[in-house]
Amino acid sequence: MTHLRSEEINDEFDGDTLHEECGVFGILGHADAAALTALGLHALQHRGQEAAGIVTFDGKQFHTEKHMGLVGDHYTDPATLAKLPGSIAIGHTRYSTTGEVALRNVQPLFAELEVGGIAIAHNGNFTNGLTLRRQIIATGAICQSTSDTEVVLHLIARSRHSSTADRFIDAIRQMEGGYSMLAMTRTKLIAARDPTGIRPLVMGELDGKPIFCSETCALDIIGAKYIRDVENGEVIICEIQPDGSIEIDARKPVNAQPERLCLFEYVYFSRPDSVVGGRNVYVARKNMGINLAKESPVDADVIVPVPDGGTPAAIGFAQASGIPFELGIIRNHYVGRTFIEPTQQIRAFGVKLKHSANRAMIEGKRVVLVDDSIVRGTTSVKIVQMIREAGATEVHIRVASPMIHHPDFYGIDTPNADKLLANQHADLASMCAYIGADSLEFLSIDGLYRAVGGEDRNNARPQFTDHYFTGDYPTRLLDKNGDASAPRLSMLASKG
Repeated sequence: MTHLRSEEINDEFDGDTLHEECGVFGILGHADAAALTALGLHALQHRGQEAAGIVTFDGKQFHTEKHMGLVGDHYTDPATLAKLPGSIAIGHTRYSTTGEVALRNVQPLFAELEVGGIAIAHNGNFTNGLTLRRQIIATGAICQSTSDTEVVLHLIARSRHSSTADRFIDAIRQMEGGYSMLAMTRTKLIAARDPTGIRPLVMGELDGKPIFCSETCALDIIGAKYIRDVENGEVIICEIQPDGSIEIDARKPVNAQPERLCLFEYVYFSRPDSVVGGRNVYVARKNMGINLAKESPVDADVIVPVPDGGTPAAIGFAQASGIPFELGIIRNHYVGRTFIEPTQQIRAFGVKLKHSANRAMIEGKRVVLVDDSIVRGTTSVKIVQMIREAGATEVHIRVASPMIHHPDFYGIDTPNADKLLANQHADLASMCAYIGADSLEFLSIDGLYRAVGGEDRNNARPQFTDHYFTGDYPTRLLDKNGDASAPRLSMLASKG
């Protein structure tokens, strides 16, 4: 008899979302480095729920703790934090986009090199990681993980520069794709962001000590001050001096290019209370709903968000349309992937394990469901069915982002192109019929751009990374397409 894996109970529905990339956090020179890192990772938990890791240095040796599961399941234990002494720490919360789900792939990854120990953690994905991995293995290297992050360690080890900072820069100059990365040595905390600025990274300060993290919400949770965003292509090296002071060296690329932040940070990934690229995420999402109401109005009785991602946009839609906003769907936050041994009957409950219709707000009404995005559409089918069963007379769907036509290669776990709803139907009417709604409309690409940046898309020079909507990839895709002519990024040192 074959038993279904317990996590498969929600596979059909989990596959209908875009999984977050990862979150990074690092702090230098603080006595409570490990505890602060654990708190920061807790704030970044939405960016990855598979595993978390922390590495510290206590002046004599490095310490590491890695665990599968949530940050709160392990790092709230004082005994665990006691195993992480030291005033330097970096941490990582993971959702795997490359590499298998295994403890050996949990970051930060650590290596003992000729110049000393170094730990690295990164958010995003290298589009030439597999190509470089094959090259270094062919020359005799031994890889102990299936994570593309390990390639960076090998490149650092092979660099002929004398300092770890210069070796690190030499290594990332060879990497392509979208990433924010932290590295930690015995005296340094190094932060780097990809040349296009696809993935976010911010710099903060607590008690005069530098902090780097994926989102500002991780600064807020520990009461740290936001300093600035790490610029695209920038490397910032923070080093503890013999007298205990910290010197900061910011190195920016000579051939800098315009930043193109990932639009899905605003649509889906970042926490609503974060500020990304100088823009409040909640305000951007609310603007998406306002623009959606203007572009695709509908006669209805109630606006209902698909929890939780659709809530800010639904508030904006209700505000712009004058139609009342109600919580017509209640989300159960306590259903885990191993909730119960799945049977066919249990699996048939489907989306109801996570969402329940609030019948009092639905029955006898024309309902507008507002969602942040639709990937495969399987969840939308179940939710529309659930709303109809709760007595809705009409169900209209409004999506606060454009149709997704293309896969991602920069750290977002997207289905293959042929699995995306937008590619499985000839037109919007066919898509609407499949979902079972009375109408279906998506926000336009210009409507999304205006919601986030205040102006239409510049087609000649796009302001954001938006390939999943447009097919306009901001970098080469070497692993996918085999293009071997790699440009290299030159760095200009400047104190900052």
